[in-house]
Amino acid sequence: MNTPPAILSAIPRRLHLQPDHPLAITRQLIESRFPDYKSYNDLFPVVTTNQNFDSLGFPDDHIGRSRTDTYYLNKDTVLRTHTSAHQADTFRKNETAGYLISADVYRRDAIDRSHYPVFHQMEGARTWDRDQVPAGKTLAQVIWDDVAKIPKHDINVEDPNPTFHPARNPLQDTHSAEEVEALAAHLKRSLEDVVVAIFTAARTATATATATLDTPSASSEPLRVRWVEAYFPFTSPSWELEVFWRGAWLEVLGSGIVQHSILRNAGVPNRLGWAFGLGLERIAMLLYSIPDIRLFWSTDPRFLTQFAAAAPMARFVPFSKYPACVKDVSFWLRAPSSSNSSSSSNSAAGGNTSSSAGPPPASHAGQQPAFHENDVMEIARDVCGDVVEDVRLVDEFVHPQTARTSLCYRTNYRSLGRTLTNDETNELHERFRQQLVEKLGVELR
Repeated sequence: MNTPPAILSAIPRRLHLQPDHPLAITRQLIESRFPDYKSYNDLFPVVTTNQNFDSLGFPDDHIGRSRTDTYYLNKDTVLRTHTSAHQADTFRKNETAGYLISADVYRRDAIDRSHYPVFHQMEGARTWDRDQVPAGKTLAQVIWDDVAKIPKHDINVEDPNPTFHPARNPLQDTHSAEEVEALAAHLKRSLEDVVVAIFTAARTATATATATLDTPSASSEPLRVRWVEAYFPFTSPSWELEVFWRGAWLEVLGSGIVQHSILRNAGVPNRLGWAFGLGLERIAMLLYSIPDIRLFWSTDPRFLTQFAAAAPMARFVPFSKYPACVKDVSFWLRAPSSSNSSSSSNSAAGGNTSSSAGPPPASHAGQQPAFHENDVMEIARDVCGDVVEDVRLVDEFVHPQTARTSLCYRTNYRSLGRTLTNDETNELHERFRQQLVEKLGVELR
C-alpha cells in the first residue's frame, strides 16, 4: 500500500463527468465525432495488476509496475495508470464495433504546471470481424467502404512515411498489407476529423478571447497536421498525430493497429482494428488556455462558472495572479552500504536519483528503501497539497572523499486563490523538510 489519503480522496471527484467542467466539455466534443461508438465513462479506477499490466503484455520488470510509478492498494490491486486497463474487458464484452473510454488515471509523477498525480485519459478503438464479411468482398474492401463515410476535411496533412516499415513500424504477421492499409486510412481519417473539431474550437476561442489574456494569439494560417511514426507496446504499426500550433509542432495523441495478441487473449481472435489514446487535460488546456493543471481541481467559482452552459468557444481568462514563494531544501542521501549492494550500484549515494529507471530493490529489515525522486514529489503533495506549484532538482553534488550525494530541490509555493503569507509558507516548508528525513532517511544540510 503506497496510496496516500489525498489520492484516495480524489476518486469521487470524477471531473470528466461534472457538468460544465472543461474536461467534461472536452470529452463531449470528442465524443460528438464518434456518434456510433459506445462510451464508457464511469468505470471504477481500482483494477487488478492483471488488468493494468498482464492483459496488455507488460513484462514483469517493466518500470510501470514499480511502486515508484504506480499507486498500489495491495500487491495485486492498483489505481489504474491508464484507461487501457479496461481494454481487454471491453474487447471481450464485444458490445459494439467502436467504443470510447474516458476515465481518471493515477500515476506518481513530477510536480509542475503540466503534471498531476490524477489526470484523465480518453481512448477509443474500432474493430471489424473477419467472420462477418459479406460474400464477394474482402475485409479490406469493407473497411474502405467505412472510410468513405467519415466526414471529409480540407486541412493540410503531412504523412510522408509508408503505412508500415519492416524495421521502424512493422506489420503484424496476423494482418495482410491490404488490411492494414485500409485500417490505417480509417484510423487517420477518423482522428483527423477529431483534430479539426478540436482546433476549430480553439481558433474560435482565440478569436473571441479578451485582451486580458497573456497567451499569444493562434496563427491565422491554415491548420497543419502531420503523422509521425511511433512505438507503443499495444499497437503495430503505430503513429502519433501532431498539430502545428502557435509556432511549434505539438503532439496530440498516439494511435496504431491493435496488437492481435490483445484481441486473441480477450477471446475475440477473429477481430482486428485500431486504437488511440489522448490526455483530456492536454486538449482542454489548449482549448481554454488554462495555464496550470491544478486549476482543473479548483472549486473556486471564478474558475468553474466560466464554463457554465458553455460551448467549446468558451475561453478561460485567468483570475488574479498571486505571488510565488520559492524555498530550497538540500540534503545528503544515505551513504553506500555493503548490505544493500543493489542500491549502491545505482549511485554513489547508495540510492536512485531521478535518472534511475528500474524499480527499487526490496528493503531488508531496518533498511530504508532506495531513493527515488517521485518519493520527494509525493511528500511535497502530501504536506502542501495544491499549494505547491513546482518542485525540481536544481543541484546535485557528490562529495569527493565520502562519495555521498547531496541533492537540492527548489519548491515553488503559490496558491491559485490567495496570497500566501511568509509564516505559513515557512511552516509548510519545515514540515516538508522533516517528512523527507522521516520517510526517506536523508540528512538535511
